[in-house]
Amino acid sequence: MASAELDGPKAKQLAVHHLLCEEYRCPIAYFHRTDPLSELISALLSHRTRNADSGRAYKALKARYPDWAAVRDAPVEDIQATIAGVTWPEQKAPRIKAVLQAVERLAGTLSLDHLEHMDVPEARAWLEQIPGIGPKTSAAVLSFSTLRRAALPVDSHHHRVAVRLGLIPARMSVGPSHKALAALLPPEWDAQQVYDNHEVMMLHGQRCCFFRNPACHRCVVRGMCPTGQARLHGRPVDPAEAIPASAAWEDGDPIPPLAGAGA
Repeated sequence: MASAELDGPKAKQLAVHHLLCEEYRCPIAYFHRTDPLSELISALLSHRTRNADSGRAYKALKARYPDWAAVRDAPVEDIQATIAGVTWPEQKAPRIKAVLQAVERLAGTLSLDHLEHMDVPEARAWLEQIPGIGPKTSAAVLSFSTLRRAALPVDSHHHRVAVRLGLIPARMSVGPSHKALAALLPPEWDAQQVYDNHEVMMLHGQRCCFFRNPACHRCVVRGMCPTGQARLHGRPVDPAEAIPASAAWEDGDPIPPLAGAGA
């Protein structure tokens, strides 16, 4: 692709997207189909946790409790024991309980189906008013659930690839990167295209652009990557680009201190 076509971050993001889509075969199938409230619980469990472990914890909750109302009413210590395989279950158990209570208080029912009638910014704002829900979780609920909306999540792999490509500043943390990276996507893209963008960036981080020792020699976007070019030609690399720093929680959704939400 001619260099003139790569002027500006929006054009560069589009070029990167097309190359990665060829590499990882877009369109990419959605990995599951759950209602928005169930997706919210799945997202809360997944913070800083391997997919296999958070998946087991989610299935354990579904097996132990008949519905999310039962989880809302369960003792925190029982929830914690059920999700013991995730990272920081002692924080996630009271947070899940508090979030379920907040959803019911704000929506008037223990459901997020009302989000279907909101546009994406309004729905994300509604979710993010709840303590413990930040930009990645709100985007995941809208994108991954049966709502299938054009909302862009950014996880640590997606963020790392974006930083190394120079799409966002090296010292921009995961949380603020959601808005910055979403702004680079064509506004007419549908939910599948936005989902594909997240998936190919994430997959590239998992399979090539590793946290340490990225495989720049076989990277399909190395020609557009300042970090990759520096590494391949033996030039110094900004440490912030080599290993981008994540927020306290890698998805940018820190869990705030609980205030009486445990029982």
